[in-house]
Amino acid sequence: MATAWIAVTGPKPSKYQLNDTPCYIKKQRSVDNLIKHNKMKRVFIIHGWTGKPNEHWLPWLAEELRQKGFEVYSPEMPETDNPKIDSWVPYLKEQVGIADKNTYFVGHSIGCLTILRYLEKYNENIGGVVLVAPWVTLNSESFVTSEDKEVVDSWTAGSFNWQKLKSLCPNFVALFSKDDPDVPFDDNKPIFEKELGAKIIIEDNKGHFTSEKGVNELPEVLEELLRMTK
Repeated sequence: MATAWIAVTGPKPSKYQLNDTPCYIKKQRSVDNLIKHNKMKRVFIIHGWTGKPNEHWLPWLAEELRQKGFEVYSPEMPETDNPKIDSWVPYLKEQVGIADKNTYFVGHSIGCLTILRYLEKYNENIGGVVLVAPWVTLNSESFVTSEDKEVVDSWTAGSFNWQKLKSLCPNFVALFSKDDPDVPFDDNKPIFEKELGAKIIIEDNKGHFTSEKGVNELPEVLEELLRMTK
């Protein structure tokens, strides 16, 4: 296996994986330059509240994308039982580095909000986003404790800057299921359609897009990513 070396002087370099070739680089800037030069298409898949990267349809999507030549990242977000906006958004930034038009995101539930708040905060132009079960409002039965309500309120406090988001990303797709027990379809679908200009895909009997509902694959997400990256 060939090894590429960059910036050989100074402190011990860190390791970065590029298309199965170990690349040793001195600074994050070198990673970003390497990504830009090779026009790598990167996809970041962000799981939901109490979720893990290896649950539901997420590992299937990651493997399908890798087989098609994408660099795929599915970080395990911190404190998933208590997803704090002040930790999740900066953590996502750490994972991404510098984003560009070859950077794409997929989010599930609160992972969708993480991506939107990340874009608002860091003002980075990207290639596209697929949102699975995104929400601005939740069914009240979905949060039963005061701590849950605090989490929800922290993510939705203040409206999203929809115009700014649209200026940073040319492609938004949102998937909803009419029988989602957590995300009220009639409340959320019009917001993402009108305010974000997202392409809307409506599913039946997919619930909150979890394995409990038998959703272990989501070909619609794969198809939309392939369309965006043509």
